[in-house]
Amino acid sequence: MPSNTVSLQQAFRYWLKLGFISFGGPTGQIAIMHRDLVEKKKWIAEDHFLQALNFCMLLPGPEAQQLATYIGWLLNGRWGGIMAGGLFVLPSIFILWALTWLYASFGSVPMVAALFYGLKPAVVAIVLEAVLRIGKKSLKTRFLYSLATAAFIGIYAFNIPFPVIVLTTGLIGYITRVTPMNPGAAPSPSPSITLNSGVRRGWLRVVKVLTVFLTLWALPILLLGLWRGWNDIFIDIGILFSKAAVVTFGGAYAVLGYIGQQAVDHYHWIMPEQMMDGLGLAETTPGPLIMVNQFVGYLAGYYHAEGLSPALGGAIGGLLATWVTFIPSFLMIFLLAPYIETLRKNAQLGSALSAITAAVVGVVLNLAVIFTYHTLVPDKGGFDWYALIASVGAFIGMQRFKWAMIPVIIGSSAAGFFWKMAFH
Repeated sequence: MPSNTVSLQQAFRYWLKLGFISFGGPTGQIAIMHRDLVEKKKWIAEDHFLQALNFCMLLPGPEAQQLATYIGWLLNGRWGGIMAGGLFVLPSIFILWALTWLYASFGSVPMVAALFYGLKPAVVAIVLEAVLRIGKKSLKTRFLYSLATAAFIGIYAFNIPFPVIVLTTGLIGYITRVTPMNPGAAPSPSPSITLNSGVRRGWLRVVKVLTVFLTLWALPILLLGLWRGWNDIFIDIGILFSKAAVVTFGGAYAVLGYIGQQAVDHYHWIMPEQMMDGLGLAETTPGPLIMVNQFVGYLAGYYHAEGLSPALGGAIGGLLATWVTFIPSFLMIFLLAPYIETLRKNAQLGSALSAITAAVVGVVLNLAVIFTYHTLVPDKGGFDWYALIASVGAFIGMQRFKWAMIPVIIGSSAAGFFWKMAFH
């Protein structure tokens, strides 16, 4: 294997590990990938990572999983993309499957809740450190700082849709040509790593990608329809989560409102408090926050799949919801990524991407604020002083003493478990 490439074995080991430690929703996962891939392993350059993130945040669906798929594709081609995107989700599928079965069968499990309670302060620290680190490296001018600030105020205070913010800042960057780097030079991602940016484009490739992924997307729905009829709950699950995958922009946080409305108010599959419990499970397990879709699909099948045992109905509903949630993400990445790589070489479009990067810093800060708020002020009680102290301690440890991420996650989880079990 040449020294200037990342082998599939190396990539497999990393993406598998990431699947088990990717806590904290999109902000935490992006922070972990940035720290590992840009700073530690140096598999991809800072500007390339941020431009890939810009692209993924423009798409509907889970941006962190799409970012992993994109970087996997850059490192190892189509099999690298499939492996990265798949392993990013696979551990969480089985973990959440088991926890949802426990939840549906026995109700909330205090020991499980206590174990995951301690993770949130660690994720708060990881996310805040990532915002500072990414902001410091990408905001090179006062103008870019202004764009980041405006984006944060726009989305936090005025709830301006994310696509509007991105398109506006991109237009500003395109017109002003204000950028701290020279995008036209298409800087090398690393002195030693060669990336897969020269893939062949054309209509034949587009048709092939569309045919493969549209078939994969529709196949389980068609098979279930032939088996159980076209008015079955599994058809409703497949259609609902397919629509959610392509019409909800802004990542998992945007999807949650739509799914909650449909699953609770329209279909009456679950109760409002169950939706909140599912969100809590998804937030405190590894994998994308959008895995709450699996929780909803599982409960829908568990309670409403006629003629099947609850566990089997739940398994089919949960896996179907997960499948139709993520297949569209693979489709969009494999279809569009080669063209985005070409755009990186255009100076004026590169300037627009630099402006969008500044806006993304503001948007990630907004997500960090939301996650921090829900950690410190949980829905079921007042201010959580333990979470504040633990978050500050983990943040100081990572910033000043360079504590590694995995020991912080394990230590925080253990401390939270003992605190919860001893004093609650």
